[in-house]
Amino acid sequence: MQRPVEARKDGFLISTDKSLLQIDVIHSYLSGESYWAEHIPRDLVEKSVENSLCFGIYEENGQQVGFARVITDFATFAYLADVFVLQNRRGLGLSKWMMEVILSHPGLQQIRRMMLMTLDAQGLYSQFGFTVWEYPERCMSRRIGKTYAGINEAHS
Repeated sequence: MQRPVEARKDGFLISTDKSLLQIDVIHSYLSGESYWAEHIPRDLVEKSVENSLCFGIYEENGQQVGFARVITDFATFAYLADVFVLQNRRGLGLSKWMMEVILSHPGLQQIRRMMLMTLDAQGLYSQFGFTVWEYPERCMSRRIGKTYAGINEAHS
């Protein structure tokens, strides 16, 4: 097992150590505050964390205040997802710092392309070289299944 990558700055820690992740914090934000994963069931959050390279941001007291995950083969491609900093910790430069830590991760240095989707954070990501897809006619997707709200209704 690879040693966790860690960085410290101004009383905060960013770590890829999954044992530090606070699933309650991640699930609460994704299911209740994000526009992209509203109503996501906790078991899907757990599965997504299990199968991704995860980055948590923590205060000195250990409380998690941010998160991001990278879905990757560690060889050619990566997809950045579920990036957030809790509302009460925004404005401290944590999202920029987290992007620096993610992009410098040793396991992501040889990939050819990293992609992401965002409704409102183009300003952040453009600072790190992300651009609008240069060949939109080549990019396709397929929606499979219902929204998370529909999944939750089926689990009830």
